[in-house]
Amino acid sequence: MAQADILVTSIPPNDLVLRQAYRKISWRLLPFLLLCYVLAYLDRVNISYAKLAMQQEFGLTDAAYGLAAGIFFIGYVMFEVPSNLWLARVGVRKTLSRIMFLWGATSTAMLFVHDTTSFYVLRFFLGVFEAGFAPGMILYLTFWFSGKRRAQVMACVLLAGPVSNIIGGPLSAWIMGAFANTHGLAGWQWMFILEGAPCILLGITAYFFLNDTPAQAKWLTAEEKQLLADDLEQVRAPKQHTFAAALKDWRVYWMALIYFCLICGLYTVSFWLPTLLRDAGVKDIFEIGLYSMIPYIAAIIAMLVNARSSDRLGERRWHGAVPAFLGAIGLLLTGFSMGNLTLALCSITLATLSTYAAYAVFWVRPTSYLKGTAAAGGIALINSIGAFGGFVSPSIIGGLKTFTGSFVEGMAAMATLLVIGGICTLTLRLPNQATE
Repeated sequence: MAQADILVTSIPPNDLVLRQAYRKISWRLLPFLLLCYVLAYLDRVNISYAKLAMQQEFGLTDAAYGLAAGIFFIGYVMFEVPSNLWLARVGVRKTLSRIMFLWGATSTAMLFVHDTTSFYVLRFFLGVFEAGFAPGMILYLTFWFSGKRRAQVMACVLLAGPVSNIIGGPLSAWIMGAFANTHGLAGWQWMFILEGAPCILLGITAYFFLNDTPAQAKWLTAEEKQLLADDLEQVRAPKQHTFAAALKDWRVYWMALIYFCLICGLYTVSFWLPTLLRDAGVKDIFEIGLYSMIPYIAAIIAMLVNARSSDRLGERRWHGAVPAFLGAIGLLLTGFSMGNLTLALCSITLATLSTYAAYAVFWVRPTSYLKGTAAAGGIALINSIGAFGGFVSPSIIGGLKTFTGSFVEGMAAMATLLVIGGICTLTLRLPNQATE
């Protein structure tokens, strides 16, 4: 007992208070933001399960599906920067509430899809209304957490990708089976209703639950607010960028290229995993949902371990590049393993966990580099350019699959992009960065 007291008293009182403040912030904000992002991801990728039924109902081809999956990102990219610049004016609370409400309504409206044209239109508007959510949330985290803690914090929220796919596979498959032909609606229509409507309620909740800045948080004490402000100030770069300067900064576009490559790898799995599993020999839709959990469970572990290691060692480049290279190997192996379920599942799992591990630490560098008025627009610019990979990836893979009848060429193209992303990560050095 005496030894424990000595250990506690050896920590400066201010450090104890600051740790307490960060614990409060983490428990209040991270679970809520993770839930929001999980639903956003789910509404973005659940068409990968609806596709299997849509193909039978109105003849949706792989090429048409790939274009519809990707067209989401056209609207997303077009409105990404304006949304985040507007966020800087009106605040995070109003912006995230508006985004969640509108994307929930649009996702629910997917039940009215009856042909490829209506599919394209609603996917486009889903991208328009969701634009700004991811960069807005990333910017929001920089208001609350210092750079030295940021990799683990970012990883916690970015877990939304694998978490949504873990629950999304079995949930979507179960809804489509259990609610098929209920009240005259197909199972995939019920899937869009039951997975989209909760976002509307969550958007309303966010308006009352979130605070724009720590200074507005009534659940923090005055001492905690001051220590938090001092801690955030210590890690700010001496140079405060303007958005105009960020637009001229080659490093911003270099980071956008890295993100583009990572996103291509991520959405290769997100949009095509059910189809890959079906082609590997799994025919039952519910079994496909269960098998799809395995790569994403591995991804969660990889993200947390890689982010923790990156924060502990204060190193970002190799923690981003090595997983990208491993992800490329996984995708290449996936293309050649479609006749063997065990090998295909192992290859897909390697690609998934590796790409998500690189993704978990990526945003630490842009958020530490971009300061001042550049932060809102610069982060959105990187995200929007990178997110274009969400259009490129499914479109290329869908087109090549339709043309060649094989996933080999599409997987090879995406693997090449991950290698490029890894090389770019290693070659990029940022000034005024304590951790590289």
